[in-house]
Amino acid sequence: MNSLEAFYTKIQTEGSPESGAVSPAELQREIGHFNVFNVAVLMNRRHERPPMTFDRRSFYKISLIQGRSRIEYADQSVEVEAHALWFVTSRVPYRWLPHDQDQRGYFCIFTEEFLLPARGSAPVEELPVFQPGGCPVLPLTPAEYATLEAIFRKMELEMASGYAYKYDLLRAYLLELIHAGQKLQPVPALAPAHNASARVAAQFTDLLERQFPLATPQQQLHLRTAKDYADALAVHVNHLNRVLKETTGHTTTALISSRVAQEAKMLLKQTTWTVSEIADALGFADVAHFCNFFKRQTGLVPGAFRG
Repeated sequence: MNSLEAFYTKIQTEGSPESGAVSPAELQREIGHFNVFNVAVLMNRRHERPPMTFDRRSFYKISLIQGRSRIEYADQSVEVEAHALWFVTSRVPYRWLPHDQDQRGYFCIFTEEFLLPARGSAPVEELPVFQPGGCPVLPLTPAEYATLEAIFRKMELEMASGYAYKYDLLRAYLLELIHAGQKLQPVPALAPAHNASARVAAQFTDLLERQFPLATPQQQLHLRTAKDYADALAVHVNHLNRVLKETTGHTTTALISSRVAQEAKMLLKQTTWTVSEIADALGFADVAHFCNFFKRQTGLVPGAFRG
């Protein structure tokens, strides 16, 4: 996982003094971390360099994109033709691949701690735009782009100000940006949990996501089967399966398998772990069982997928 220090080393190497208004040293005096960047300024200093690496970062990121590019996250890929708003969590590996130098927009980075004074103890991951299964890349109309650009410009100006409470104001701008993005999401993604079934389904999804990412080969999944999750949620396995089938259209086992396969694909592509280490970390008894599972999920054996 790439750290904030690695991010700033890269920015300072490729960017310019204007690419970020405040130095990391100053930001360390604040609760958490926040900064905002102008994409056009960074692109002007891009020159010839390797593409962005496909990796997880230790911070959250919201990008306002104008220009043709491709976004790759987890096991998904999205082509941006004009304007888009993109929400990134620290749980998901990603990279941004511009198709040309004609890129405009902004992005901001922040840690969960930065929003704590504004949100109390509620984790950022509870926000709909950062939840699994949401819509992290939102296409925008020119009017929507202009509205969001105005928020980023306020952030940029405030970062350079000497106002004593500027970070409180920046938290307000960040929440304004997040809420603006949530309003743009498809309605089903924001539907509240009004009944017990929806609450159980949400608890299951949260529990499933908390098993990941796997950071080292020594880290292993604590919950692997439908019964494991049912026991953790204090419900009968049949009830959990019925609830998930009702709310998602998929069985408990299918949802677990899909998420395990997604993690396996990410580990195969972005780590040097052996297939045996990946199989063990994901809770498989042996490599053969893992290979059979992976082929059922993807149509390829792990070695062929890794290439």
